Amino acid sequence: MINKPNYAVTVSIGRQVFEELPKYRTDFQRDRDRIIHSSAFRRLEYKTQVFINHEGDLFRTRLTHSLEVAQIGRSVANALNLNVDLVEAICLAHDLGHTPFGHVGQDALNSCMLNVGAGGFEHNLQSLRIVDTLEERYALFDGLNLTFETREGILKHCSKKNAKTLGLVGERFLNNTKPSLEAQLANISDELAYNYHDIDDGLRAGLLTIEQLCEVEIINNELKYILAKYPHLKSRRLHKELVRHLINKTIYDLIENTQNNIHKYGIESIADVRQSPVNIVSYSDDMYKEQRTLKKFLMKNMYKHHTVMQLRFKATNIITQLFNAYVTDEFLLPKQFQCRVAHDGLYQVVCDYISGMTDRYAFRQYNRLFVAESV
Repeated sequence: MINKPNYAVTVSIGRQVFEELPKYRTDFQRDRDRIIHSSAFRRLEYKTQVFINHEGDLFRTRLTHSLEVAQIGRSVANALNLNVDLVEAICLAHDLGHTPFGHVGQDALNSCMLNVGAGGFEHNLQSLRIVDTLEERYALFDGLNLTFETREGILKHCSKKNAKTLGLVGERFLNNTKPSLEAQLANISDELAYNYHDIDDGLRAGLLTIEQLCEVEIINNELKYILAKYPHLKSRRLHKELVRHLINKTIYDLIENTQNNIHKYGIESIADVRQSPVNIVSYSDDMYKEQRTLKKFLMKNMYKHHTVMQLRFKATNIITQLFNAYVTDEFLLPKQFQCRVAHDGLYQVVCDYISGMTDRYAFRQYNRLFVAESV
């Protein structure tokens, strides 16, 4: 086994409920396996990334996105000699708490929770709630009882108010310290994956064109390079080659800049990582600017496209009406959720129920409640 540098996580500081070490796996391999076998992970197959699952068999879902994030994370972790198993576990779990209908579903549920004074909704917190509490698979504890390090990576963002309720995993938001390099890598792998894979899906769906993409400098430069090398390349092969080149270029920058940061900031231990003034796993300044430009382009040309906006309108309506129906009459909830109202409160139970829905289940429940023909 190759020795890891001292700034890589090698041993967990523990789980919320003590368990003996696994016999033939590491703690982080056990985390990964528990995540893969969870109900929440399976539901990601039918949760929207950008396009609703039934709009096309080849568009990405939350599940395929999570797998692609994990693949990118593993590759970079190998290059940086970090803990690959920990990175993979975080990547696979990072979207467990996401709502149906992608980010618009999150926005709609957040508005619903804010409107009733219940503090809003954030999918990273919900992912942590799933692995800590909501999964029911084990005799001795609720949730999946994951290691601190995996839980830390899942919780990418958190307000200080919420952090105060989360114990050790929330302390870094109160003390302004950094998470592990593995957690930082999982976070940036997520952003990298959805930027370029959304381009891939946007081209496939006809929402974007190669000509439009040339407005972005990094894309235009890569396209010129590809066409100089393969002048007769057209259509799908060209767009696939473009996305592949963009991912490779960005990953190479990430690896090399992170290596430079490790030396620049004298990172020799996990303690150094946590006390660093900046995230060590990061792009170069030039690449960071290019990624921001790309995000702005996608927001303008893809996420605000009328086809996507129609989905946004429909999803907001479905989430809002379901939420209002369930908080008006808790007996519309399934029995296992009704039983939790006294302990968790009605708003939290309704939030858990709706956020756990797949796209098609949300459609079905909406039709049952609001469409006469479905009664």
